[in-house]
Amino acid sequence: MTPDDILDAIFAKFTKYGQGVYLGEPVTLTEHMLQTAYAAEQDGAGPTLIAAAVVHDFGHFVHDLAEDSAEHGVDTVHEEAGAAYLARYFVSAVVEPTRLHVAAKRYLCAVDPAYFDSLSPASVLSLKLQGGPLDEAGVKAYEARPFAQEAARLRRYDDQGKTPGRSTPDLEHYRPCLLAGLKPELQ
Repeated sequence: MTPDDILDAIFAKFTKYGQGVYLGEPVTLTEHMLQTAYAAEQDGAGPTLIAAAVVHDFGHFVHDLAEDSAEHGVDTVHEEAGAAYLARYFVSAVVEPTRLHVAAKRYLCAVDPAYFDSLSPASVLSLKLQGGPLDEAGVKAYEARPFAQEAARLRRYDDQGKTPGRSTPDLEHYRPCLLAGLKPELQ
């Protein structure tokens, strides 16, 4: 597969699965991920963190659980499903912030009490299913992980990606960042 073939296959999943409502939020999955990427771009993030923002919830496209699983008390562990899929193609600087964006929410809730108050109701529900805020040992373990800081930045961008009707660039706009995040042997 060429780099463009890889991205075309990923974009096809956005087309096929991304128009569904994003887990109790007032946007679609594609709108959410594009808004997250736009927040990263506006913040001056580098190409690999912007690429991670584009695909951070890609696991919702590749796991085989119902999208309303959280409402039924089931954590889809979408971050792991997405990271497993993306690791075939992307460098760790894209994959690991994607894998850690849920842990980053748990971390930020533990270290920044105001952060919890900013979460949407759907995010509070998923936080409960994901284990709630990290304890002290969990905070230390999270901070020691490679890409923990990038994942926390991604998480804050994620929280900005839930505004109905917000205008963003389309997926093609982010193709250069995604290409930059591919493994060298695939470029």
